[in-house]
Amino acid sequence: MVNLNTVLSDMVKAIVDDPAAVSVAESENNGELILELTVAPDDMGKVIGKHGRIAKALRMVMKAAAASVDRKVVVKIR
Repeated sequence: MVNLNTVLSDMVKAIVDDPAAVSVAESENNGELILELTVAPDDMGKVIGKHGRIAKALRMVMKAAAASVDRKVVVKIR
């Protein structure tokens, strides 16, 4: 089974300058898995990307990974 928390943190750690500051908090609401991503303030721009393209791509990959295990996922970037 795919650990969605690990998938998200591994993808983000490859993007940022400070991988030690990456953390993912997991909670559940109405059957949806909510992943709250926290990165260093200096890396926030890298995670969001121009016009939010990187953030959108991260969310798309996570939705595809969640669909493989029959879950719904919401990614929040903090």
